[in-house]
Amino acid sequence: MIINQDELFQKTFDSLEEKPTEQNMFNMFLKLYPKEWKALKITFSKFNRSKQSGKTIPLAKPEVSIRKDIRIWLSKQ
Repeated sequence: MIINQDELFQKTFDSLEEKPTEQNMFNMFLKLYPKEWKALKITFSKFNRSKQSGKTIPLAKPEVSIRKDIRIWLSKQ
């Protein structure tokens, strides 16, 4: 989970020069907020390492998670 996600998405949206699509938003987000992206990937990695053997708790990969959040945010615009 990214703190102030809606605010970051709005800034990403505002910085786009082309039509805002999920892919364009995702690419621009990675470009503008590498620290937030790295933190999300680290959190995912730590979670995967901490799972107990034989027990699975579904957690979307960072790419899937952020794309889903972007898609939902775009649908509200």
